[in-house]
Amino acid sequence: MSSFASEVKNELARLTYDSACCRRAELSGLLRMGGTLTLGPNMTLGLTFTSENAAVARKALVLMKEIKEVKTEIAVRRSKRLSKRASYIVRVAPAANVREIIDDLGLGLSTLPTAAHGGKILKKSCCRMAYLRGAFLAGGSVNRPAAEYHMEFVTANYPFAELIQSILRRIDYPAGLGERKDDFVVYMKEGDAIEDMLAIFGAEEAASEFEVTRNVKEVRNQVNRLVNCETANLNKTASASAAQITAIRRLAARQGITRLPKALRETARARLEHPEASVTELAKITGVSRSGLYHRLRKLSDMAGE
Repeated sequence: MSSFASEVKNELARLTYDSACCRRAELSGLLRMGGTLTLGPNMTLGLTFTSENAAVARKALVLMKEIKEVKTEIAVRRSKRLSKRASYIVRVAPAANVREIIDDLGLGLSTLPTAAHGGKILKKSCCRMAYLRGAFLAGGSVNRPAAEYHMEFVTANYPFAELIQSILRRIDYPAGLGERKDDFVVYMKEGDAIEDMLAIFGAEEAASEFEVTRNVKEVRNQVNRLVNCETANLNKTASASAAQITAIRRLAARQGITRLPKALRETARARLEHPEASVTELAKITGVSRSGLYHRLRKLSDMAGE
């Protein structure tokens, strides 16, 4: 069974956008998260993008093919280890014009966006979301909503992690930043924020599943809380009743119930006849207020303790 994160990425990889700036921003996020620069003859540069998700690799290839006058290719690398899936490698061959393309995509030293300076690639709000979508496709993950709410972006590049966090916080999403081994993780743990993010990304099917599963989960949790509360109340009632009955029987053995004052005698007999009743229920049976009955039961316990 595929993971929820894979299902989300497969859905996002199928999306198309009319805006050229958003396609460029998404490619920029993809390459900054999962791409590397390669060096060719005469100090020419190339690009390589690697992913274990075939749909994501195909999306990267489609976006790269929009770049004019570059040679693109895709290859599959099979792992010798059974536990590892195949990797899909998309390449732009080194060429003289690739350096200019790198700068245009916001991947060059002079155009690289940071948390302090977003750069021209992130000027528009739609482009910022496309950039995050590309970063998620290349290095993001999200838990199935039935489990713990968790969405994350994982990168070995700290300035890039800071940039992702700043974009999320700029649109009021509660994103944290932490470390995991040699990586930096930008994460969100609020169900509302994750559901909204999936919808904004364009993963409507995933957002719908998240909403339905989340609602079922919250109803189930509420029912469990009520059941646990009721169970705790029943246990408390049973314990209190047992202690009261023990005290009354101790008094009966020592001096007899008939020698008790009338009010206490009636209360003692009512408790013995209705051992399962709560104080509230016993008050209704005896026609006494709850506080009055509680005071009488307390008096019986004190007398037994003397």
